[in-house]
Amino acid sequence: MSLSEILHYRLLSVEVQEYLIAAGILLAGFVLKNLVSRLLTKVLFQFFKRKVDKDVTETQFHDLLIKPISIVIFLITVFIAYTVMDIPVRTAELGRHTPWYGVFAFRVYQIAFVTGVTWIFLRMIDLAVLVFMNRALRDPSRLTNQLVPFARDLIKLFVAIVAFLIVLGKVFDVDVTAVVGGLGIGGLAVAFAAKESLENLLASFTIFLDQPFVVGDLVSVGDLTGSVEKIGFRSTRIRTVEKSYVTVPNKSMIDKPLDNLSRRTARRVFFMMSLTQMTTSDQLHRILDRMRTAIVDHRLIDPDVQVKFTSLTSNSKDVRVQYYVRTDSYDEYLDVMEEINFKIVSAVEEVGANFVDTTMTRLSGSGSGDTNLPKSLQQQASGQSIAGS
Repeated sequence: MSLSEILHYRLLSVEVQEYLIAAGILLAGFVLKNLVSRLLTKVLFQFFKRKVDKDVTETQFHDLLIKPISIVIFLITVFIAYTVMDIPVRTAELGRHTPWYGVFAFRVYQIAFVTGVTWIFLRMIDLAVLVFMNRALRDPSRLTNQLVPFARDLIKLFVAIVAFLIVLGKVFDVDVTAVVGGLGIGGLAVAFAAKESLENLLASFTIFLDQPFVVGDLVSVGDLTGSVEKIGFRSTRIRTVEKSYVTVPNKSMIDKPLDNLSRRTARRVFFMMSLTQMTTSDQLHRILDRMRTAIVDHRLIDPDVQVKFTSLTSNSKDVRVQYYVRTDSYDEYLDVMEEINFKIVSAVEEVGANFVDTTMTRLSGSGSGDTNLPKSLQQQASGQSIAGS
């Protein structure tokens, strides 16, 4: 068999030379798609930088668009290769006598092309989000940080639905109008089947409209406390104080009592301080006066301070301490509390008083007849009891 006969030999109704030409086109498209896509994105970036936003870097722009654009460019070479092999490239070219492999190749190409174009649209949405976030950095707003990702997800969902309907209509010849109309009949069944998802979706809109919290807030809901990192369609992501990443359904975020800790005007400090019975009334007055002065004079503490001698027991004289720190920073709150605690300890030490030793009190109060204690501790408790008598 001569070379000419080999080139004109038909395999599945397509000549061998047409296969070779199509393979050459596909190879050229595969090799050049990255180069062409880089040149194209470079031109698009220059236009984008002049007309839209100068803060988006060329690397960010390329990372978002170069892959989907290169895929579409390669699909264009597939279109040319199909034309060479006389495979249908338009719906109108399909006929009753079109072989099954031709129809199959055409359907695969249509799905791939719609997917590639959809990918470009999705990346353009990400690019728009990047522009809005850059502008939000110049005018910081936690609401913008919350709304932009939510709007991105919503628009992406809409684009994906449109792409799916296009595939149904153009690729599989489904009557999209009838499908959309049929949703009204089957909508009730779908609603029951997706009841929980719909409840979470409606809850997400409630969160955006009522704004009980925004991204970045420290919240406590149920047994969970943490910082809100993302609010999505179905759930809210929270970073807990243990640094774990918890996903909470939006419905739970609005159904349960929610404490937005970030919106507190101040943080409360409360504790009971126990002094020994040996503390005199003069010492107690001096300690309380110094404590009030130390707390009230602090620049971050509200004037509403309580330092009161409230309880007298057989083992101790108890002082109730309560004050409020004006800060939304937990670290600063701890720093203030530590500073005040040191001043309280210094006040007690300066007047010669002592705090109650709760460990020894428990041992003494248990008595030597407590057989649940180890023998050595029973002897200690008995010895203290004798010494005390």
